[in-house]
Amino acid sequence: MRKTLYLKFILAYLIFGFFGFIAVATFVSSMTLEHLKREKADSLYREATLIANTYASDLYNNQASLDAVKTQLDALDTYLSSTIWIINPSGRIILDSSAPVEIETPRIVENFDPTITAGSYYTVGNFFQTFSEETLSVFAPITSNFKVNGYVVMHTSMQTIRQSSDSLLNISYILLIIMLLLSMIILFFFTEMVYIPLRKITYATEQYAGGNMHYEFQVDSDDEMGYLAASLSFMASEIAKSEDNQKKFVANVSHDFRSPLTSIKGYLEAMLDGTVPPEMHEKYLHIVLNETERLTKLTNGLLQLNNLNTKGMLLERTDFDINETIRNTAAAFEGICTSKMIAIELVLTGEALTVNADPDKIQQVLYNLLDNAIKFSHNDSIIKIETTEKSSKVLISVKDNGIGIPKDSLKLIWDRFYKTDLSRGKDKKGTGLGLSIVKEIVQSHGENINVVSTEGVGTEFIFTLAKGEDDDDE
Repeated sequence: MRKTLYLKFILAYLIFGFFGFIAVATFVSSMTLEHLKREKADSLYREATLIANTYASDLYNNQASLDAVKTQLDALDTYLSSTIWIINPSGRIILDSSAPVEIETPRIVENFDPTITAGSYYTVGNFFQTFSEETLSVFAPITSNFKVNGYVVMHTSMQTIRQSSDSLLNISYILLIIMLLLSMIILFFFTEMVYIPLRKITYATEQYAGGNMHYEFQVDSDDEMGYLAASLSFMASEIAKSEDNQKKFVANVSHDFRSPLTSIKGYLEAMLDGTVPPEMHEKYLHIVLNETERLTKLTNGLLQLNNLNTKGMLLERTDFDINETIRNTAAAFEGICTSKMIAIELVLTGEALTVNADPDKIQQVLYNLLDNAIKFSHNDSIIKIETTEKSSKVLISVKDNGIGIPKDSLKLIWDRFYKTDLSRGKDKKGTGLGLSIVKEIVQSHGENINVVSTEGVGTEFIFTLAKGEDDDDE
């Protein structure tokens, strides 16, 4: 089973909680107990020092009676919840707040040694086998004339301190649980804002990897995750569009190659099997020749379009007279225009108009546009070619009064092999590559080309070129 990012996040969350409880149960527990022990020892030491300097000192200086001091110690015992001893350096207990005064049978602490604190003022243990449970004992010396006469020793059970520590520890556990519950808010936001969108993106990626480029998904987010989803979706749509165009391209190429090849094969077979009499061979051989020329034109168009699409295409840019190029191109169509009684009207700015471009490729643009205009114009009509200057640009317009382009086809005319239904009926010899070549050439110059057309009225193509330096100097 595949481990998901969500399961890893949950596992990290559980590990965090587990180690959090371990930390509280070990480090926090010992630190809390040590803190309470020191705090209790400090408090008792202050009290023991105060007793040593007052009641106990008065007792040793014979300024207070044993019973009077015992009364004070009993009161402090009740108030501090601690047993108070006054003990001699030899280990003899003079007073015990938890027991009556016994002068005749004094209690002796065997092996009493005040240095047991090892440089501190308290010790933890059974105090020389005196107590059956662990006890915190605090020492305060009773001094007089730079001499230690005895000690005030205060005892309190460690069980009480541990109970206080456990209470604080329970509070720590409760706070940790609250923190873990509150941290689930982070888990919720992670689920809604990261995991669910990421799961959508992952599933979409799997669909795209499987070839389903038409799969659509949406992530409603304005952050990086939403941007990633939008970019992935856009990439897939572009790849899908490219695949569709490729399939359409292959289909169109196959169709446009198959038709003339079928005609050639049919005519040649008819001549070989005698279906076509010998006297008709020359006629059909001309038809076969025309079909081969069509195949040659189609092949050359594909090669040229492929070269135009290659990145880093080299242009032989130079300054030349666009008006002269237009005149020469128009002159090349004089024969067909005469046969169709079509007039070409030139409205050119100035005698000469210099532009900076590749002369051969721009002439090809003009040739293709003018060829289309003549092809789709009615007999006895006018085609108008016009040049105008606008700031640093020259606008070239080729306008006809022909059949026009349907509105739903305007965005498709630049596609390879695309032919409108009207164009197919008007002329079946076209390859559908002319306008694609035109657009590639114009765009390779860093310029734009636009079309304005009304069905049944006519079409106008307008493209721009950069003005030449000679024209700018004028």
